[in-house]
Amino acid sequence: MSISATMFRDGTQQILTPAEEEQKRFMYDSMSPRRRKYIDRIGYENWDPFQKPNDPLDIRQDPTKRTTQQLIREFLQQSNIKDYSNEYGKGALECAIGIINKDEKYRGIFDFAVWYTKLLQKEGFIEPDSIK
Repeated sequence: MSISATMFRDGTQQILTPAEEEQKRFMYDSMSPRRRKYIDRIGYENWDPFQKPNDPLDIRQDPTKRTTQQLIREFLQQSNIKDYSNEYGKGALECAIGIINKDEKYRGIFDFAVWYTKLLQKEGFIEPDSIK
């Protein structure tokens, strides 16, 4: 789904106040002809000079109110793995980012890992208390 400039990130139409509409017209009229050409190409009505920025990644949090960096730091400290490779750390970080961003790929990886752990416990390959 493509979101036009006149829509909020949730897909709802953005309504400009009369003051914002006046300011938008003033900004357009004071632009150079070259810049106006770009606005005309996308359409004046689709141009939004008041776009809201995306949420910074460091503010995104999981349900426990932890950021990605906090999750990774706690995971690596509590896992008691002394000599982990860069690839191991990258994998953990990638999963943390994917889970916080609610990416379905990482939800599948997480659900599979939980299911597989329970299967190994049920069939006696690992002790229930051995998972930290």
